[in-house]
Amino acid sequence: MSKTPLTVSGASKLKAELQRLKTEERPRVIAAIAEAREHGDLKENAEYHAAREEQGFIEGRIKEIESKLSNAQIIDVANLNAGGKVVFGATVDLTDEGSGAEVTYQIVGDDEADIKQGMISINSPIARALIGKEEGDVVTVNAPGGDKDYEIVKVRYI
Repeated sequence: MSKTPLTVSGASKLKAELQRLKTEERPRVIAAIAEAREHGDLKENAEYHAAREEQGFIEGRIKEIESKLSNAQIIDVANLNAGGKVVFGATVDLTDEGSGAEVTYQIVGDDEADIKQGMISINSPIARALIGKEEGDVVTVNAPGGDKDYEIVKVRYI
């Protein structure tokens, strides 16, 4: 299986979630199951079944995070010497050639992508168009609403 790129901050968030699930959520749901068992007949015990279902979700999420972290290639963009080129983890300031609107995106892994926070997936059309380009370049992105041209104003490694 190939390694999945992940930024340092993305890896930190996943590790924090994993820690919380193992130290807080898992013990809480185990206690809820034990309490529900004390109520007697398990066949018609809704609290027991709800707690067991929640336990399944928690255990599934723990396995998912552990798998992601074991297959991750953690990239510290601050230590990269990319020579001004757009690479994974770079933060890019763009100007829409058509409207003049300015946007800022950080190129991250699929699991970290959150457009509301300006974090776009490395596999998104705009990220693929930007990779390898430099400040001053104009890129054309094949967006669902038609082609859009962006000028790269600044590339930062933060």
